[in-house]
Amino acid sequence: MAGKLIDGKAIAEQINAETVAQITRLKEQHRLTPGLAVILVGEDPASAAYVSMKDKMCARLGLYSERINLPASTSEGELLAILNDLNFKREIHGILVQSPLPPQISGEVVFAAVDPSKDVDGFHPLNVGKLALGDPTGFSPCTPAGVHELLIRSGVKIDGAHAVVLGRSRIVGRPVSLILSQRASNANATVTVCHSRSRNLAEICRSADILIAAIGAPHFVTADMVRDGAVVIDVGINRVEDRTVGKGYRLVGDVDFDAVAPKASLITPVPGGVGPMTIAMLMHNTVRAAQLRRGIV
Repeated sequence: MAGKLIDGKAIAEQINAETVAQITRLKEQHRLTPGLAVILVGEDPASAAYVSMKDKMCARLGLYSERINLPASTSEGELLAILNDLNFKREIHGILVQSPLPPQISGEVVFAAVDPSKDVDGFHPLNVGKLALGDPTGFSPCTPAGVHELLIRSGVKIDGAHAVVLGRSRIVGRPVSLILSQRASNANATVTVCHSRSRNLAEICRSADILIAAIGAPHFVTADMVRDGAVVIDVGINRVEDRTVGKGYRLVGDVDFDAVAPKASLITPVPGGVGPMTIAMLMHNTVRAAQLRRGIV
């Protein structure tokens, strides 16, 4: 059985087109332009690249955007003061603080300082709690929400399926397990969350109808860990040395794609799978935040 690719770029473009239609309606009918502020602390090249992509997507879709670049020496207090200003800024409906942060700044403190109604990354404790309770008025983290959309728009039956999630991070593993297990349409999965202490890992993975890998280990998931016909979602993005290419490295996922693809019924590539969905869902969340603030359905 040859795995059929889930084209994350194409599905992200579907969502982006829907977002553009919403933005156009908000501008024409309500004189409202959704606004996103992105804060980058330091000069991490990968983070700077992600922020640039978000800037370009805002411009392309018609959102208002502000990019705030801060030196790596920025103190926690200085960052909190900037967040406080953005919390009260009317033009800004969504706030994102790019991770990772320098060691002198606590991510937990920063995420909690963002106005929950502008927390389009879904990391504020209030939004985490709403996700756990199944409250649809909160914001889900962008990558887990993107994984969910990939499954829905690829026609994957989630209801009653056994989903195995490799990884328990607050960014992907835990929230995606909550999304898939909720009592709601396009959910109701039986979810097993695995991590570094899990026993019989390969056996658990082989029991999955839907296998989601989000552990940050290149090619960790091998063919013997996947049953025939499983749906495989690879959230990982890892740099591995490759001197045959000009930049000296290539990007690979947590799944050994070449070995696993023949066994999977559906599989995401890396790059081009989950990645484009994360930014698409960020834009979607920002528009939704603007609508909620104005009370627009």
